[in-house]
Amino acid sequence: MQRRPRPSDQSATMSKHILFVEDEKALRTTLGDRLRREGYMVEFAADGDEGFEKAMTSPFDLIILDIMLPRRNGLDVCRELRSAGRTTPILLLTARSQTVDKIVGLNLGADDYVTKPFDSMELVARVEALLRRPPMQVARVHHFGSISIDVQQSTVTRDGKPVSLSAREFQLLRYFIDHAGMTLSREEILQAVWGYDADTFTRTVDMHVANLRQKLETNPREPELILTVHRAGYKFHRP
Repeated sequence: MQRRPRPSDQSATMSKHILFVEDEKALRTTLGDRLRREGYMVEFAADGDEGFEKAMTSPFDLIILDIMLPRRNGLDVCRELRSAGRTTPILLLTARSQTVDKIVGLNLGADDYVTKPFDSMELVARVEALLRRPPMQVARVHHFGSISIDVQQSTVTRDGKPVSLSAREFQLLRYFIDHAGMTLSREEILQAVWGYDADTFTRTVDMHVANLRQKLETNPREPELILTVHRAGYKFHRP
């Protein structure tokens, strides 16, 4: 028997606006209908580019985001929304074989995930749980000694002077900040920041770390922010 919202439920959910990013039309229709019966307002996007644009330009209370999307995959969408300072709760939809993607997605800032195929009652329960959580508080500006990083503006200053970073360098720096104190392997960084999982690209991380050190560290040969962990990877140290 399907649960029908009580009058009190209706008042609690009618103001909740959900963005559902999914390329399977049948799933968009069936799950969208179920969420609307529960009293939610639902808007759809059929690919990653459309989902990202809608999430950036309209306010939503929750984003349901499939990982396997055309044009821009769900992990990229999640990473770029968090890098842009968007704190909207994100519920990932994953396939059973995507164990690594689940872990990476949570590391990128997703709040929860549901594995396909799933029961609609389970998904609705996850939705309700996420919407009950208090809003995420994310620091807009990080300060590390003479260095300031404005997450929303994607700007970095050192001693009050602008530091020019490429988009990828800023994404890497943001990933380090979000995982400060954690030892991160090159493979993990590649998957999270570049979307790669091939060992042959690990040198890419080293080169970008070297560039960040040249731009941010007082003495790049004796770094104080981005530390090398022997045979393991890198660790971001908060002074």
